[in-house]
Amino acid sequence: MPEATDLFVVCRSCGAEVSKYVTECPYCGARMQQRAPKIARGQIAAGGPKPGRQRKRRQRSQRGGSWPSQPVVSITLAAACAVGAVLIVPGVVLASEVGVVGQLDGQWWRLITASFFADNLWYAAASVVGIALFGGLIERRHGPFVAGACFAICAVGGMAAAAGLESIPLALGANAAALGLIGAWVITPVLETRRGEQPSVDLIGTAICAAVLLLMPLAAVEASSTAGAAGLILGLLAGSILARR
Repeated sequence: MPEATDLFVVCRSCGAEVSKYVTECPYCGARMQQRAPKIARGQIAAGGPKPGRQRKRRQRSQRGGSWPSQPVVSITLAAACAVGAVLIVPGVVLASEVGVVGQLDGQWWRLITASFFADNLWYAAASVVGIALFGGLIERRHGPFVAGACFAICAVGGMAAAAGLESIPLALGANAAALGLIGAWVITPVLETRRGEQPSVDLIGTAICAAVLLLMPLAAVEASSTAGAAGLILGLLAGSILARR
């Protein structure tokens, strides 16, 4: 009886276990090898992948690795939040002009602008790091459109929740967006852990980042706890949808 061959290899870039019959890592897009090995006839009987399934898997891998190596959208959004903090701290831009302060009174655009400004530099820095890191991970796996959509949904949804649920809302900063991106990313590693696989990201570090952002309202008055919680919930829902892909 022929021995079963090793069908998986470890990606040198992200450490994920992938099929040795693909040329690019489906998780991070790193180049695995120049050419995939051919499948012998007897290998199918020994437990190797069938050619039809292998072609589909290779196509999915190539699509997943076709995104740019640099997460342009996530870096741009993080930079925009950093610039907003630089402008609002010295008073070039006033919180009352861009943030969710009191009732919206038809000024719906505040739900968009509020996430790009923060009056506390530590709060702004934590949000920028969360957006750049976890938004970049989402962008590398699912593409720039998905990363941008997750940011927009969680940011606007978080600010809308603050405006609708808080009696005297004062909401600025991107805690809702950053927590939403964390939630959208963490679903896949959690499912990998439940399946007994090695997760593609440090779950402890992810939990620490989320805890810092959730507790940020204690240090920055403009960081809305309602907005952060709503952004995280929306991100978890988005991550559940993405994990089904």
